Amino acid sequence: MKIAIFHNFMDNIGGAERVTLILAKNLNADIYTTNIDAEKIDKMGFKDVLPRIHSIGSVPINAPFKQQFSLWKFRNLNLGNNYDFYIVCGDWAMSGAVNNKPNLWYVHSPIREIWDMCEHTRNQTVPWHLRPIFDLWVFYNRYLNKKYIKSAGICACNSVNTQNRLKKFLNRESVVINPPVENQSYFFKKSGDYWLSVNRLFSNKRIDMQLNAFSNLPEEKLIIVGSYEQSKHFLDYANYCKKIKPKNVEIKSWVSQDELVNLYANCKGFITTSKDEDFGMNVVEAMASGKAVVAPNEGGYKETIINGKTGILIDDIDENKLAEAIEKLGKQIDENPLLFKNTCQNQAKNFDTKIFIEKIKKEISKN
Repeated sequence: MKIAIFHNFMDNIGGAERVTLILAKNLNADIYTTNIDAEKIDKMGFKDVLPRIHSIGSVPINAPFKQQFSLWKFRNLNLGNNYDFYIVCGDWAMSGAVNNKPNLWYVHSPIREIWDMCEHTRNQTVPWHLRPIFDLWVFYNRYLNKKYIKSAGICACNSVNTQNRLKKFLNRESVVINPPVENQSYFFKKSGDYWLSVNRLFSNKRIDMQLNAFSNLPEEKLIIVGSYEQSKHFLDYANYCKKIKPKNVEIKSWVSQDELVNLYANCKGFITTSKDEDFGMNVVEAMASGKAVVAPNEGGYKETIINGKTGILIDDIDENKLAEAIEKLGKQIDENPLLFKNTCQNQAKNFDTKIFIEKIKKEISKN
């Protein structure tokens, strides 16, 4: 079966992009996208997929033009009878379902800027004088989103959390297929002298909370692996984080997959603070490395972390509660560096790539 995968952009590689690349690798599929950063894709270990990645045209770097042009380009994409099946693996690429069928939409989330994170986006990233325009933009894209969802065939969500959003905002039923983590690529080496955080430098990831927490933990060290897009409001937040960063925190804007795996393998534990995270592949990657996790008790984290056994889930998280949890978990790890290793790695196996691909193939076979 010849398969094509649609993804918004491939120039800032995070969890959603990894899912697309893993799908392409295991299904021998082609990827259609807009902006491409071939060097990053190569360094993430997907050099063999690069020849099968095709751009349907570049889009601007600044929001909302980047997203809007991507939506329009995929809406006009028609690959005819070139493929037997299509997988849409991006929120703004979902318009590609209109002309390309049969298809499956793998839902990382309904577009967060116009649905569940609309108020946060409006208040945190949109200048006050542009908010009336933002409101019109949201209204327009909600209309399009509800229109284009009618062309989506099977809907598969990355978590129960996302499944509930899809039902709430777009009134679509779906099956849950958790995203893939390549467990064989991760390993435990030692409990080192630093904590690790891996996430994009976006405001909803609440990186500033991590920085403030470590300002109150001068004896601890944190390494943040945080990529970010080059549009203005992403750069503003990234620069803000760099400005308030205490001396015991290091921010690495980009690392190769080999370096990332080694950072996981040698860290003391893992930290994440993302607001109502869709799923959180980084958490499972940390557990695959035998490392316990500190996270908010919300979103997809409630589906992956076993509180007290593979980490700590924090109710109503803030910088003080985060610092307290890090101190608590740190003491346990200092007393027994292997305390969480086996439980974490066993939990991560429930989200293995093999399971993911089998479930995706089962859904495709229904057409």
